[in-house]
Amino acid sequence: MTRGKPEPVAADQPAATGQPPEPPPRQRLLHMIGNAHIDPVWLWQWPEGYQEVRATFQSAIDRMEEYPEFVFTCDSVCYLAWVEESDPALFEAIRRRIAEGRWRVVGGWWIEPDCNLPCGESFVRQALYAQRYLFDRFGMIATVGANLDPFGHNVSLPQLLRKSGMDSYVFLRPGPHEMTLPGPYFWWQSPDGSRVLAYRIPHEYCAPRHDLGNHVDKSLAQLPPDEPELMVFYGVGNHGGGPTRANLDSIRRLDAVDGLPRLRCSSPREFFDRLLERGGDIPLHDSELQHHAVGCYSAHSGVKRWNRRAENLLQRAEKWAAVAHVLTGLEYPLARFGEAWKLVLFNQFHDILAGAAIAPAYQDSRDQYGHASSIAATAFNRAVQSVSRRIDIPQEPDMTPLAVFNPHPWRLVADVEFEFGGFPAFDARVVDDAGAPVPVQRTRSAATVNGQRRRLVVAADVPPLGYRVYRIHPGSESGSPTPPESAVTAAGVTAAGAALENEFVSLEVDPATGWLSRLRDKANDADLLPSPAGSHAVVVDDPPDTWGHRVLSYDDVIGEFEPVSVRLVEAGPVRAVLRVESRYRDSALAEEFVLGARSRHVEVRVSLDWREKQRMLKLRVPTAIAAEQAAYDAPYSHIERPADGAEEPAQAWVDVSGDLPDGRRAGLSVLNDGKHGHDVRGGDIGITVARSPVYAWHEPKELDPDGVYEYLDQGPQEFRYALVPHAGDWRDVGAVRLAAELNQPAFPLLESCHPGELPQQASYLSVSDAAVAPTALKLSEDGDGDLILRAYETAGARVAVSIELPLLGRAVAADFGPHEIKTFRIPRDPARPVIETNLLEWPDATVEEDP
Repeated sequence: MTRGKPEPVAADQPAATGQPPEPPPRQRLLHMIGNAHIDPVWLWQWPEGYQEVRATFQSAIDRMEEYPEFVFTCDSVCYLAWVEESDPALFEAIRRRIAEGRWRVVGGWWIEPDCNLPCGESFVRQALYAQRYLFDRFGMIATVGANLDPFGHNVSLPQLLRKSGMDSYVFLRPGPHEMTLPGPYFWWQSPDGSRVLAYRIPHEYCAPRHDLGNHVDKSLAQLPPDEPELMVFYGVGNHGGGPTRANLDSIRRLDAVDGLPRLRCSSPREFFDRLLERGGDIPLHDSELQHHAVGCYSAHSGVKRWNRRAENLLQRAEKWAAVAHVLTGLEYPLARFGEAWKLVLFNQFHDILAGAAIAPAYQDSRDQYGHASSIAATAFNRAVQSVSRRIDIPQEPDMTPLAVFNPHPWRLVADVEFEFGGFPAFDARVVDDAGAPVPVQRTRSAATVNGQRRRLVVAADVPPLGYRVYRIHPGSESGSPTPPESAVTAAGVTAAGAALENEFVSLEVDPATGWLSRLRDKANDADLLPSPAGSHAVVVDDPPDTWGHRVLSYDDVIGEFEPVSVRLVEAGPVRAVLRVESRYRDSALAEEFVLGARSRHVEVRVSLDWREKQRMLKLRVPTAIAAEQAAYDAPYSHIERPADGAEEPAQAWVDVSGDLPDGRRAGLSVLNDGKHGHDVRGGDIGITVARSPVYAWHEPKELDPDGVYEYLDQGPQEFRYALVPHAGDWRDVGAVRLAAELNQPAFPLLESCHPGELPQQASYLSVSDAAVAPTALKLSEDGDGDLILRAYETAGARVAVSIELPLLGRAVAADFGPHEIKTFRIPRDPARPVIETNLLEWPDATVEEDP
């Protein structure tokens, strides 16, 4: 394990020789920002946090009565909604103070989330629901973004903030000892060119409840002495509280001291406005703000998985609910979607999603994510059933229809699994809507019964954001879930011993190691693995606290899983599956390598029963590629970082591309459906699968050798990853689309025969260029029936696209800049123009419509 070197806390930008002399103290001004950072969940559960919000806000209102100069700053719009529903009188008092200008709302998001792990659409929804709430209740929106406590800030945030009505940003972490910045304030620029004026809070966002003299001194020690105006945040925080009488009395006292700058109760908006009015050069920072507490990228696998699943279920449900609303008139559940999204957003709070809260808090989180997922699943089911019922499916003897739904606005070629009990015959054959044979085979059923049920996998090919009907008949079926030790399939996948091969990829597992000894990209004639292939399932010593404070990388390997068995468990015309079972002490690992006949990549299905304490499991994927940089999926963007072994956050994919030993260009993308912590060292990619520190354990507290503790990630978990070999880089293989398909798979629905007005296959949304990814299709929050479509440019290049909407008989032409996020309001009435909006769904510009 590599730890960061302790460094003295220093100013962001110390005075240099030749700079103007320091102004006299009384010519300087400290904007004193009274706030109460509130963790609604951390060392307590959410009902306690709910009450602390109410008590803190009442205290702030009371202080305003006593100190006419006092200005209170709050973020996390969720808290205002809590007060509105539980204490109407207090809410009205807050409303009056907002109108007066002494209660200042910043942040503009539902909560202070983890700013690395949620998907891009989640960050959009943080602002969408929060800013619209503020406008509805108070006739205003927040113009200053604020995430005081989160553990790093992703590269897309300036664009997300700007397009949500915010032009500035305040944060605390990473601190000066973790990241050097060009000054206490700077223009922060995202890859698309959007900028916000950012400010790193000195010392702390909260303060002791007594005199602020020491707090002010420590803050000034981190700030350059020649800046005429700066901000200092104060107020009792974490468990709420806010500014106290002693705090405010000490501001009055300190303001009268000759040796200090003037102190004024102020707000971030006032500070940023005065900074811009003063003019002068402001430095630029054009990358992410990292790193702090890197263990949080992987602490508590469960909450990361619940979050990823709920995000994808909601986006899938919204798309098909919008389609069903237009096609069938089914009511679009706008309020229910809002309820579900707000549950997800709340549980993205940085101490929850980062895995840093107490164990009982995750029972609440599980239930709330479950409720959100249930709302999404119910809405999706109603939508696809309402569409499927209207498909014209003529009666045929002994035939069961299967409707397969594609949630993506591109053609989906995928192997689709489903449980089936439609007729007593053991075998089945499948044809598509045109009557052409489709490969099918049996796989392991979820039911353990004789002859009643089976599970089939069908080689589907479904149009963009559409569906296709397949017909299942009794008949000859190839493949078996329990093949002999070696078998050769009839159509495309060769399975022999511990080796699998199709037209595009060949692989072999070494029974002595349980890992691949060969991974060959046949399309590019490239062997991607080194020789020897290197370690795979490694156990790393992980003694630091839950957050992983002061850790840069996890590299102290103390053991490896050892293989118990390697066997072929499935082979047929659709796919073949190798199962590898391994053990380390009391922990068990199973990885199933799945190679489809049409697939250019290998899917790996992982089941882990983890029983280690203060240990970490990393699944390493060594390659022969020489790489100095690695590409990481980021929220609505991507970022390149040094391939130096540092622990890094990622969304659904990581890629290394570079030269093989023979000089040829090659690469490997590794996709996942629920893991965020990764590292890349040269061409070696590591996925952090499990961490097991003690729950909510924060240094410098030392563990009692005789203490009884609960440890994270104990027990079973499942997830999937995929190995995608390619030439060139990740753009060439479509890593963004493949990762989306892994996280939002096709949905199979067994149907019945009935007349209907819809054809047996249809498509409702597509895009002309793979560089642009439409991610959200929903109805407008205004309830006017307009459709909202959001898309972003994925490859980092300017592109002109046509977005086709057969659903409405419309097409939109749009020019996307590199990394640009665009949102369109598309009326159902063809006489009304398509409007480009900001992320709040408010107008921005009229866009061109393709004829």
